[in-house]
Amino acid sequence: MAEAHQAVAFQFTVTPEGLDFHLGREAIKQLYLAGISSWKKRLVRAKNSFLTGVYPASPSSWMVVMVATAGSFYCQVDPSLGMIARIRHCLHLLTYESRTVVSTVLFSTGVWLSAVLLFRQALKLLLSYHGWMFEPHGKMSRRTRIWVALMKVLSIRKPLLYSFQTSLPKLPVPPVEATITRYLESVRPLMDDDKYSKMEALAKEFKEKTAPRLQKYLILKSWWTTNYVSDWWEQYIYLRGRSPLMVNSNYYAMDFLYVTPSHIQAARAGNVVHAILLYRRKLDRGEIPPVMALGIVPMCSYQSERMFNTTRIPGKETDTLLHLVESKHLAVYHKGRFYKVWLYYGGQLLQPRDLELQFQRILDDPSPPQPGEERLAALTAGERVPWAEARARFFSHGKNKVSLDAIERAAFFLTLDEEEHGYSSGQEGCMDAYAKSLLHGQCYDRWFDKSFTLVVYKNGKLGANAEHSWADAPIIGHLWEFMLATDKFQLGYTEGGHCLGEPNTLLAPPQRLQWDISQECCATIESSYRLAKALADDVDFCCFQFSDFGKGLIKKCRTSPDAFIQISLQLAHFRDKGCFCLTYEASMTRLFREGRTETVRSCTAESTAFVRSMADTRQTVSDAQGSGSPTPQALQTSSLSLRLHPAVSSRVGAVPPQPAPPLALLVHPLGRSPSLIEVPVTSGVPMPHSGPHPLGRS
Repeated sequence: MAEAHQAVAFQFTVTPEGLDFHLGREAIKQLYLAGISSWKKRLVRAKNSFLTGVYPASPSSWMVVMVATAGSFYCQVDPSLGMIARIRHCLHLLTYESRTVVSTVLFSTGVWLSAVLLFRQALKLLLSYHGWMFEPHGKMSRRTRIWVALMKVLSIRKPLLYSFQTSLPKLPVPPVEATITRYLESVRPLMDDDKYSKMEALAKEFKEKTAPRLQKYLILKSWWTTNYVSDWWEQYIYLRGRSPLMVNSNYYAMDFLYVTPSHIQAARAGNVVHAILLYRRKLDRGEIPPVMALGIVPMCSYQSERMFNTTRIPGKETDTLLHLVESKHLAVYHKGRFYKVWLYYGGQLLQPRDLELQFQRILDDPSPPQPGEERLAALTAGERVPWAEARARFFSHGKNKVSLDAIERAAFFLTLDEEEHGYSSGQEGCMDAYAKSLLHGQCYDRWFDKSFTLVVYKNGKLGANAEHSWADAPIIGHLWEFMLATDKFQLGYTEGGHCLGEPNTLLAPPQRLQWDISQECCATIESSYRLAKALADDVDFCCFQFSDFGKGLIKKCRTSPDAFIQISLQLAHFRDKGCFCLTYEASMTRLFREGRTETVRSCTAESTAFVRSMADTRQTVSDAQGSGSPTPQALQTSSLSLRLHPAVSSRVGAVPPQPAPPLALLVHPLGRSPSLIEVPVTSGVPMPHSGPHPLGRS
């Protein structure tokens, strides 16, 4: 009935005079509602652009300035010092009263705009102050107190997502001397005296010959670009990479570990997709508040712009990011078949129950995959150059282009997976399989080029695989937190596990994408699949759980959980390998405009000395208690009782960075204390006495 209902909305007949179109009442209604919805979105974007542009001022403040100016002028007090009279003198075509009103409005607007610029500049200067980061915990200097007070005054109005964007400071270009000094400090623990002397000589030569010219180029670029690093970072770190995105670049996110709101696959997919679309609507309207460090300092929100409607397009030399302002459909994969699902009806978002109906229709579809369709997505899992060549050759025309456009222009990609995954306390290795499934799946059931692929398993568990070039993991983390909370605590389910509400049976069924894949194209797909399969099989993943304590206790000891984990990693690696390695930890630079990440070299002279002392059997507990760092971020403080936990670092393990699959670290609190520290470890398939298993035991 739904198909028939949709069919009568639009009909055409062929006559001797040409095509004769007939639009039904339903079609006209849908066109009207879609147009209204589109114009509403444009007006909201225009409104948000204006509100963001005048922040920290507000439109109401313009009215206050105008009324105050008019009132003063009415009381025979000229606050403009003659400016209103001069403006009035230039308006010859209006009456005297009209000239007075117009000149007052123009002067008030000018004063208001000047005040806006002044406030924005003041806010920018305040955001350039970073002294608060270097002060001891619990103590605050007078300068920082004044800074906090001024920040609260200027940001008293509730900001939109991008309200602080133009006020954020630019990323400064560090002096060459400081960069070279930090580099030498980072490699000193890894080199003997002879190698370090050679490195010092090379650094000195670079400083005297090449560095001055490069520094001038960087300073010049920093003057005329918003961020002198981010465009190069995106281009050369991500888009120019020719190796597979799967495993090497893409990352994953997991579902609740201990809670499954619904075990019905279609219902869980309906709720979470609706929650994601609610987040997208908030994002478009700027209603999501910016992330604020300490509740005061805003972070850059630029990366959120390309969260949805974004696809990485392969190229022979470099990839490009295709981002659309709007997308009204979803691409879905199930049992080797691709579908297009519309997300709106009558200009409104589909409700969770409607989405459940659509996804259940896909799950109930008995049709087999078309030739070459099942493993088509393996092209996105393989090398970039063959995918770029295949895309240009086989997917640039006809039904293949139409279907590929439906995927690449979708809001995001959804996989209705046939497997079951999730955490089970009595099942060993369940988290390993869960993580590997999200990291690479079957190598052909995730569209690795999409900004993110949502994966919903047969048992109701879910996860995501995200492409890395458009943004870093915390951006997806904000979406993920909103989605899980909305799914569990707001949308909810019936007692039977279905989405709430009644479905709209008039909805047209999901559209099956059509393909015409030749034998030559199938050979290319199989080649990419074999390469991706070998890469996936080379990944060894282990998840170790340490439940004696977690970050709650670590924070009580006035120690950073991140620093604790970093030191634990180095200790585990030293015990396993007997040496140190160059260690990479990502650090956000979102305090600066369009900032992304920077490298933290956590393997330092101090950390290696600490690790050696921990591994030295001659060191006693009393010796360790007597050695402390004067900095507030010390790993040993008076609050830490080594008698209670004499070997706390030995329970956490990880693998050192190497040319292998990425390492991910997660700290999951289950309360303030005790908590759970969960350390996933990935590496290439290990030798008998190496790899994540023995390293975790270290």
